[in-house]
Amino acid sequence: MELLLTNASFGGEHRRYRHTAATLECQMEFSIFLPPQSLAEPGRKVPVLYWLSGLTCNDENFMQKAGAQKLAAELGLAIVCPDTSPRGVNLPGEDDSYDFGSGAGFYVNATEQPWAPHYRMYDYVVKELPQLVESELPVSAEKSISGHSMGGHGALICALKNPGLYRSVSAFAPVAHPVECPWGQKAFAGYLGGNQEQWNQWDATLLIADAQERLPLLIDQGTADQFLAEQLNPQALVRACHSVNHPVTLRMQSGYDHSYFFIASFIDDHLHHHAEALGLAQPQL
Repeated sequence: MELLLTNASFGGEHRRYRHTAATLECQMEFSIFLPPQSLAEPGRKVPVLYWLSGLTCNDENFMQKAGAQKLAAELGLAIVCPDTSPRGVNLPGEDDSYDFGSGAGFYVNATEQPWAPHYRMYDYVVKELPQLVESELPVSAEKSISGHSMGGHGALICALKNPGLYRSVSAFAPVAHPVECPWGQKAFAGYLGGNQEQWNQWDATLLIADAQERLPLLIDQGTADQFLAEQLNPQALVRACHSVNHPVTLRMQSGYDHSYFFIASFIDDHLHHHAEALGLAQPQL
């Protein structure tokens, strides 16, 4: 890994790295916040929250806007933020629109050409990146996952498709039923082709019924979110959960939109949710 920058933050460090991703056949960048506990005690490894960002974002948005580092430092929780797609692989059309191609990998494994060799963000997030981080940095294999919008979709499917891998899962304004929304339909048609049976394997609402693990889902959704009606459909996910008694908490937050102002307002609740599942001591209020 090549260290690109480091910033002191609440007694810990924010770092940004570049590495060659075999899964994606390109150079990738990711950010990590290491809490002070992982730096002060040689040999100590801390658990990790993986954060998956939304359309048009990269690894820097959450670190700069969410305001998560203070509480993460108190909890002893590392946070890893991958990018949202491969970059610079020079595929035709990859930069033509905000909701497909660059910045819009949708956390699936593409099967259609020319996307299949590179757009395998699911395998990168679930397998390659954690293996790299755990081998090179002072973090353990204990992990949780969260995300926003397209990344909320990614967090949900990663947890649902990998029982036992994550201790907890949460999401902000996730694309909860992508096979039934324009963002999801565009991405799935492009990356996965016309067979909608393949699409269903990447839709959290459709995965709930056969989930082999019933991790509680914590979801925050703003009522003033401009994408709520057309793209997000959290109620479909809640109905699917209720039909099979899958634990879910959907909190409709009055007046909040789709922005990082919304995420920053409730990120502490999500960090506490993950810290409890990871067995971390909670700060005294």
